[in-house]
Amino acid sequence: MRKNIILIGMPGCGKSTIGVVLAKVLGMGFSDMDLLIQQRTGRRLQEIIDTDGLEAFLKFEEETILSVSGEHLVLATGGSAVLSERAMQHLKTLGTIVYLNLPYKTIARRIRNINTRGIACAPGETLLDIYNYRTPLYAKYADVTVHPKNKTFEQTVNEIAKATDV
Repeated sequence: MRKNIILIGMPGCGKSTIGVVLAKVLGMGFSDMDLLIQQRTGRRLQEIIDTDGLEAFLKFEEETILSVSGEHLVLATGGSAVLSERAMQHLKTLGTIVYLNLPYKTIARRIRNINTRGIACAPGETLLDIYNYRTPLYAKYADVTVHPKNKTFEQTVNEIAKATDV
């Protein structure tokens, strides 16, 4: 069996979209952590954040990631997965972690609904605050860093496949 490929990065960097294409090209399964959280809780991400608070959401996210197992999968994490050391250590045991690194300006163009999209952020925290805080964490946990800016999905997928030796 091939090892798993775990995609990390900022909200809006393309983890879910690239993950689906990557899984199809490589003949692997695909799992989206945000969707798993919604399935487990029966609620949208933003609803969890608004109703239960940021800490509860992060706990749901960590528990969901820790419950993941399997092989031959492409896993798209939520952008806040890197906030849990336990979750990231678990993901490291499952496969190769690929950081989809896009510049802030590109992320800002793609994310216009920070308060309704289900992005884990504290009250008053801006997208730039989140970007500045998380970027070093993505780099810390990444086994491979890919820069999808100005690349097609096919080019990005091929780069990931080659870099992860799948």
